Amino acid sequence: MMPALSYRPDFLQQARADSLLESLLESIPWEQHSVRLFGKSVPCPRLSAWHGDPGARYAYSGTRHDPQPWTPDLLAVRDALTGVGPRPFNSVLLNRYRTGQDSMGWHADDEPELGPDPVIASVSLGARRKMRFRLKADHRQTHELWLDHGSLLIMREDCQRLWQHALPKSRKIAEERINLTYRLIL
Repeated sequence: MMPALSYRPDFLQQARADSLLESLLESIPWEQHSVRLFGKSVPCPRLSAWHGDPGARYAYSGTRHDPQPWTPDLLAVRDALTGVGPRPFNSVLLNRYRTGQDSMGWHADDEPELGPDPVIASVSLGARRKMRFRLKADHRQTHELWLDHGSLLIMREDCQRLWQHALPKSRKIAEERINLTYRLIL
């Protein structure tokens, strides 16, 4: 069994991906949120920002996020994603991994406001990173995928309901990475 994924390594041309990375590093008001782990509040091992339509509130890891307004860059990428999901995306979670030491543990994007089988479009900028998947019902069933600068990964259908994903730490990576995860908040 494999997760329901589509991958386009060349979604953005090199020059556009470079320009977008530089612009987002400078213009986004990055924050380090806290997450609840084993009953304790700890700093999230990455920086993030939430942008979208007014009212596209999103809650994860025990925190509710109100969207910042769309920027021209984020809208341009959203427009390029027209037709990827059943309806246009109304929000985007931006994750900034400053080095390979920033990471994200095992999780599924299965919050109620995303619906039962959300489509999530993930655009990668910057450092090449490995994304891992494991089946919720059997952690021995795994899959991994390298996400390149300018690439698009679409997690479709029952991916969030059946699978978890993670971005593990890597001592070999010194460069920054930004991940734009476009979503539809119902």
